Amino acid sequence: MSCYLVAGGAGFIGSHLVKTLHRDGHRVVVLDNLTQGHAASVPTGVPLLKIDLADQASVDGVFSRYQFDAVFHFAALSLVGESMTDPLRYCRDNVANTLNLAQSAIKANCLRFVFSSTAALFLPPDDGSPISQDAEPCPQNAYGDSKWMIERALGWADKVHGLRTASLRYFNAAGCDVEGDLGEDHDPETHLIPLAIDAALGLRAPLYLFGTDYATRDRTAIRDYVHVDDLAAAHVAVLEKLDSKSCHYNLGTGTGSSVREVLSAVERVAGHPVPIVAERRRVGDPPVLVAESSAFTAATGWEPRMTRLDDIVATAWNWRRRHPGGYGPNARPLSAVG
Repeated sequence: MSCYLVAGGAGFIGSHLVKTLHRDGHRVVVLDNLTQGHAASVPTGVPLLKIDLADQASVDGVFSRYQFDAVFHFAALSLVGESMTDPLRYCRDNVANTLNLAQSAIKANCLRFVFSSTAALFLPPDDGSPISQDAEPCPQNAYGDSKWMIERALGWADKVHGLRTASLRYFNAAGCDVEGDLGEDHDPETHLIPLAIDAALGLRAPLYLFGTDYATRDRTAIRDYVHVDDLAAAHVAVLEKLDSKSCHYNLGTGTGSSVREVLSAVERVAGHPVPIVAERRRVGDPPVLVAESSAFTAATGWEPRMTRLDDIVATAWNWRRRHPGGYGPNARPLSAVG
């Protein structure tokens, strides 16, 4: 039985990994400052340490209390738009906090580090083709650049200290735990699927559809959606590669879904129309953002298990039906919402 530290383990993706590891019989410790995460998402029996990664002494203390076999790192600021209004905060917090965590791991001789990076490292191809494994990073926003800074710094940690790092680069985590226990509860919510579901339920105002004039199959933007349980499985699958060397991989479907296709899937699953307000496209939004993951599949055997858009949306719908108030104290059954 291994023991793992999951930084950001009370957040959306991190909590799904924690459940996976805990279910498989591993010891798991969650480190989260709970500014974005939710204590209710952490399974009973899993220690939740409310610690900020900026507090180096406290992070060191976690490694002195536990002997970890690996670290999984999800804790980060992650809103692209916000990163372009406050870029220094994103670069400072994301980079410095990650390096604090890495420094503590190195001092404790915990030398396997799985990093949740982003495919926002890349400039999307002009022809809309999937971003390949060998694409050169060229971040177009401060969020993506902060992740690229981290990847390069972790490269030096490998060369000098032997910290073997796996950087997983992906776009949109989507859906929710298939058993309905975990889901998306962001404030503010920025992800398309939960926004569309709430609009269909009348829990929020009509959805803004940004851009209906793209050169795509239905004139709306195409994005990659990978089910969150599949992402959790990918983080586990890459561990074996760290027995020998550091690595980085793209994760994606290789195809993607348009905004209108997502909205249609929500309407089919929910049985309600999604009210929308068409707006001009946002500055900097490319027509297509899709990553292909053939290299990762070849290296680990991992493939997304949930590939049908309706199935992904259904898991998000089931979560929202059971938790219309999210993880908050005012959560109540959907029937009480009206």
